[in-house]
Amino acid sequence: MSSNVSATCQSILDSVSDAVIADQEFLDIVMTGLAAKGHVLVEDVPGTGKTLTARSFARALGLSFNRIQFTPDLLPSDITGSHIYNEQDGSFEFSQGPIFANVVLADEINRAPPKTQAALLEAMGEKQVTVDNETWQLPEPFFVIATQNPVEQEGTFALPEAQRDRFMIKTAMGYPDRAGERTIIDRRADRTEQMPEATKVVSAEEVLEIQEAVEEIEVQGSIRDYIIDIGRGTRIDDRVEVGVSPRGIQRLFEASRAYAMLAGREFVIPEDVKAIATDVLHHRLVLTAEAAVNDVEKETVIEETIGGLEVPEV
Repeated sequence: MSSNVSATCQSILDSVSDAVIADQEFLDIVMTGLAAKGHVLVEDVPGTGKTLTARSFARALGLSFNRIQFTPDLLPSDITGSHIYNEQDGSFEFSQGPIFANVVLADEINRAPPKTQAALLEAMGEKQVTVDNETWQLPEPFFVIATQNPVEQEGTFALPEAQRDRFMIKTAMGYPDRAGERTIIDRRADRTEQMPEATKVVSAEEVLEIQEAVEEIEVQGSIRDYIIDIGRGTRIDDRVEVGVSPRGIQRLFEASRAYAMLAGREFVIPEDVKAIATDVLHHRLVLTAEAAVNDVEKETVIEETIGGLEVPEV
């Protein structure tokens, strides 16, 4: 791994932090997803800065950005695009939808019906869309940040398991601390001063280089077994109806490498796996009805699963 990749990632995070008032751990998690070629689902209340975060990452990374507001009447073609009739030559031309961008913010994704949500499946999994039997490649890199509101249940459609599984990471932005909220007020109070914005740090080509650098991070056999044991441990828990799939285990492996790279290491240690495990795995679990009645938290299941395993030596 190039010695300056970690420093470059930190410069990206510093640029985003100039514009976004958010917990550093949250920004690290989003950057981990990007570096690992994954997508991120953010579940949080409105007004915490999710749109600004996505836009700021796109600006710092030198990438194109589109925001899609999901609504109950949104159609799949509103996302992917459609063929438009050209009166001049009598032909149909494909007009690209907002999914054709490097960074796509799918805002309030659970407000659209399942058929429209499914339009994202192929895009997120295969990095392509198919319209009228024609396949169109999406730009590289391609990164989806989706948001959903946990409070307003009316008018929402639960994400199907196949869609949730496409997200490498599910996290929450949370509220800023008191000093952060004071900073937001101070910025708003001074109308003559322009609001801080993230500045471009890298190009699209350099983002791809960062993602390739993750592939060079070493993961010892004992750490690989540790990752597998965590995933398999969720399947034998009596409180879990559906545990972590092999794909989920693979995503934890990929995210652990990216997290280690951000920390400036060329190898994964158990602490990297522990730090990222909950964000990668908890949205993949389906608890039993009894566990749900007893208010069992998915995070607790994962923490107890990890706590019951022997930590490998590195």
